[in-house]
Parts: sequence; C-alpha cells; structure tokens
Amino acid sequence: MSSTHATRSRVESAELPPVPLTIEGYGVLHQMMRVRWAEWRKLSGPAKAEVMTEAGPLLAKMEEKPAGQSGLYSLLGHKGDLMLVHFRQSFDELNQAELQLARTSLSDFLEPTSSYLSVIELGLYESTIKLYRELADRGVEPHSDEWKDATSETIQRQKEAMLPRLFPDLPKHRYLCFYPMDRRRGEDKNWYTLPIEERARQMNEHGLVGRRYAGEVKQIITGSIGFDDWEWGVDLFADDPLVFKKLIYEMRFDEVSAVYALFGHFYVGVRCPAADLGKLLNGELPKS
Repeated sequence: MSSTHATRSRVESAELPPVPLTIEGYGVLHQMMRVRWAEWRKLSGPAKAEVMTEAGPLLAKMEEKPAGQSGLYSLLGHKGDLMLVHFRQSFDELNQAELQLARTSLSDFLEPTSSYLSVIELGLYESTIKLYRELADRGVEPHSDEWKDATSETIQRQKEAMLPRLFPDLPKHRYLCFYPMDRRRGEDKNWYTLPIEERARQMNEHGLVGRRYAGEVKQIITGSIGFDDWEWGVDLFADDPLVFKKLIYEMRFDEVSAVYALFGHFYVGVRCPAADLGKLLNGELPKS
C-alpha cells in the first residue's frame, strides 16, 4: 500500500462515526441469591412442601414460557446458592418476573447477593463500515435525516435476519458460566480510541475462536452499557464445564482480550429444573 493511499485510508477512517450499529433482542436479568439455610432447616416437612407448592408452579410456568423463558441454576462456590436467568421481551416483563418471585413465601428464605441487567446484543461491525462508506461516498452528511433513514433500514433488515439469535430459547444445557466484562479505556490502552476498522478486525479474529467451539458451547452476548456496572455480559451454556476453561483460555490470546479486556466475577451453575427445586433445597442435586 502506498503512503498516499494509507494516509487517505486513515483520514477516511477518522471521518467515519466511531460507533458500530447494534441490534437488540430479549432483555436479560441474572439474579444471584443465597439461601437462608438456618431458617429453611427450621421448617417442618409439610411447611417446606407448602412453600414449594406455591413457588414450584410459578417457576415451572416461567421455565416453559413460549417466548422468553427463565432458568434456575445451583451455583458453585461462595458467591451464592442459586441463580435465576430471565429472558423477556421488555424490561417491564423482567421487573414483573422479579415481583412475582418476591411475592412468594420462598423469597423469605432467599437473600440477594448480586444481579445483572442487560439485553441480547449483536454488533454489526462489517455492515456498519460498509454502510458508512457507501453513505460517505454519496456525500451524505453523518447523522443527517438521510443518514438516519439508511441506518434504520439496515438495522431493521439485520434484525429480521437475526431474529433467532436475538430471541433464542434459553438453552437447556446442564452447566452455565456467566461473567461481565469491559473493554479497557485507561491511560495506556483505550479500545474506544481505535478506528472502527481496527476494532472490527480484532472482533472478527476473536469470533473465529468462538466458532470453533460451536458444537460444544452455546454463547449469548448481552450489552449492558447504561444498564449495569460493566459493558457486556457473557453467558456460556454447555454439557461439559471444562469447555468454559478451554474456550475462555484460548480467547485470552486474542489481541482484543489480551490487550483490551477486563473481566468481572465468574458464576458457574448447574441447571435445576423448577420441578426439582424442592430436592435441591433438601440437598439433592438434579441428575442430568
């Protein structure tokens, strides 16, 4: 590439709006809870059964919703005992799920330890760059009405094509690994100062690793900028938990992770069907 062409490319890149287009699907809420075991043990067998008779059908109904299910997981480690994951069409519906659970007598024996609010998100780096260049070549002013109409059309077209990924069924795999993450924006390295083309290149490289694990793990990325303390959430579902370690370790060697990624707490849980919650609270882990 000649120095003149390289300089022109950098100038064109600098003139492109830096924000990639995104499309969004289900709202997602993770609720991490600790069981008040001392209080639970005080209950008689009939009293425990009464609690389960109230909470069990509600959780089962949430688990089998035709659009936007919930899932219950038994957490490993000290960060909590249970994790509920809710997929819903809107934040209003997520709040309704919270309130429904809070109104049950089961909630008397649960203590929230953490939560995470986000929305299923797909980044459109390639489509964004292609669209922005086409608009720039036509002399369309960024953020003008014509520009906004073109971006809205692209978003709608991509959303229709990606509906199964934006509104998926909650995977039924036995294990779940959830963690939040950021892109570094410190004094030395700052993801948000990179040109959009460079971010697209690094994200494409990053995605190639994930695609190699497609048959072993189901990955759902959620966006949480403006909703929670981190920028994204990652849910990994698999029937063999070792795949979490292998996938995440391999991804650490990608430039985007090695240089720019920051990670929050990791939560790993075992799927517990709603019908087996009573057994779980009596010390029996559901069988696969």
